[in-house]
Amino acid sequence: MPEGHTIHRLAEDYLAHFGGRQAQVTSPQGKFTDAAALLNGTALTAAEAHGKHLFLRFENEDWIHIHLGLFGKVTFGEPPSGEANPGQPTSGPTGGAPRTDTIRLRLANDTAYVDLRGPTTCTLITDAEKQAIHDRLGPDPLREDAEPARAYTRISRSRTTIAALLMDQKIIAGVGNVYRAEVLFRHGIDPYRTGKDITRTEWDAMWTDLVALMREGVRNNRIDTVRPEHEPDVMGRPPREDDHGGEVYVYRRANLPCHICGGEIRTADLAARNLFWCPACQQA
Repeated sequence: MPEGHTIHRLAEDYLAHFGGRQAQVTSPQGKFTDAAALLNGTALTAAEAHGKHLFLRFENEDWIHIHLGLFGKVTFGEPPSGEANPGQPTSGPTGGAPRTDTIRLRLANDTAYVDLRGPTTCTLITDAEKQAIHDRLGPDPLREDAEPARAYTRISRSRTTIAALLMDQKIIAGVGNVYRAEVLFRHGIDPYRTGKDITRTEWDAMWTDLVALMREGVRNNRIDTVRPEHEPDVMGRPPREDDHGGEVYVYRRANLPCHICGGEIRTADLAARNLFWCPACQQA
């Protein structure tokens, strides 16, 4: 599932390609047809993210609420030369054009199109319904209105592990498995420590780090968490080779040596997700 920086980057990309310009809004798959018809021919006026939720607004209409879930994917592209309406059905798999029968939502104008496939959520909601989503989410390190103290209040009262708390979107929104593992390593915190054992100083440092790391993730469209002194060229080690890209300390490095101490990176199941940490660098 994409982490919060990806959703904020998508909000920026939607605005860059469609902000203030009339768009053709269609649902080739057919599951968003009625809502798309209401928006067709209007301009995108706002795009924002909160955690893993994306919100798009078109002029005076309500908001499109998108949650990609595990299988959702967004693809930007340019219309094929001479094709004024890339959202129309294609001639089929032998016609050479991309299939559209899996596209839940397509926006198109004369210079770009963007396709949404396989989201958990794609629905038209009111301002009140949008606010209800914000209300149930924790503070997002990438939002200007974030209140990290609100998250710490809940963390400091909890006997749940800090690793689980960081993944709870009701406590802090946008942090996923990668940022969870990496920020705990960067601050030497055992993932099995309970929330009530995390000091305010430790929390403030982690929050500040998450803000910086996730902003860099938005800029670069990938997650990099190693400090400059631990980059491959500085340490004389090979760069990471992984579908997720980016240089990391512990994420998906189980049984490999730690970049700092040389000890073995451990992995375990926690709340149905794989946890990664270095027992030597993250002592209880």
